[in-house]
Amino acid sequence: MLISDEKTSIKDLSGFRTDIKNLFDGWNAAPYVQEENLFPAEFLKALREIGALDALLSREEGGLDLCRTPEGGLVLMTLLRRTGYVSLSLGRCLEGHVNVVRLVELYGTYEQRRAFARLLQSGILAGIWVTDGVPPVTIRQENGQYRLAGIKGFASGVRHVSVALITATTQHGHSIMLLAPTTEANRRRAGPGTLTGMQASGTGAYDFTDVIIPSDHILGSAGDYLRQPEFSAGAWRGSAVALGAIDRLADLLRQELLERGRADNPHQLSRIGEALILQKTAVMWVEQAAKAAYAPRMTPEDVVAIVNLARLAVERAALELITLVQRSLGLSAFVKGKAVEQVMRDLMTYLRQPAPDEALTDAAAWFVDHDWPEESL
Repeated sequence: MLISDEKTSIKDLSGFRTDIKNLFDGWNAAPYVQEENLFPAEFLKALREIGALDALLSREEGGLDLCRTPEGGLVLMTLLRRTGYVSLSLGRCLEGHVNVVRLVELYGTYEQRRAFARLLQSGILAGIWVTDGVPPVTIRQENGQYRLAGIKGFASGVRHVSVALITATTQHGHSIMLLAPTTEANRRRAGPGTLTGMQASGTGAYDFTDVIIPSDHILGSAGDYLRQPEFSAGAWRGSAVALGAIDRLADLLRQELLERGRADNPHQLSRIGEALILQKTAVMWVEQAAKAAYAPRMTPEDVVAIVNLARLAVERAALELITLVQRSLGLSAFVKGKAVEQVMRDLMTYLRQPAPDEALTDAAAWFVDHDWPEESL
């Protein structure tokens, strides 16, 4: 790969999967204690050192096609899942970074893809900030360049992201994507308030007023951000991150019951069994969604429907698991500062994704008249 000498050389998907396993096994051997309001920069550095951010790029740019191929997608699932296990906050930021890589690969020109790859290989973190603040972000042409105005809110990792993919509304009311620098500290603003969970993600806002964007930073065409199947299919990556937190909750439940000497209680055994069913159900749904997102012969409608159902299945598994953990551990599960309490709170916040009812009914409506595409998976 085209990475610096300080990083581990990645030769193929199998070798990179081994690097992921070794990294996370090392972190879990000495459990990572995350301060609730502190961005997990140390762990992000560890991911950089094994070449995880570079591996996301295409093979032409020295990467491993994690955002392009079915085989790469399954390795990406492992990376996101294991990151979510350690830190949901970092998982959110990493998933956003992946989203930007994917959109640039889909909608960027050859020159844009090359330039963006070189930028990422310098080690920066990218973000995707599409939720408008007050006022919303607009764009207007000016002397061959573009001038922005307005604020983006819910900007995850606002102090650590160096470039963001954002949407902006043109004078004609069209929504376009663009890449904008985000390193000016005086443009950072307070976020929407103190969230119940996910505080380590450093969610804030960023004021783009009077930022000048060259024309080659405009990505794709008007409306591309909402274009299907990618707009909905990308949700599988968020489900993979949430799956990591489900894994950790199941482990924390077993560990605490073993430490208390309560793991052989028949009622607790029943809950452990139910927890394992929920965990493995979530695994199967995320694997189906990851395969669908990269399936070469699947219709866009099938992809969107499968990913939407997977997203909701993972949400349901997570919420039911949280209830089991609370019943099993009692008040100790509500002691602020304990790992189990923070993971549950972060996970409940992380799961709040938009339009769940619409996602469910749209998927159901599609499969009323269409069979499940088993052969395409």
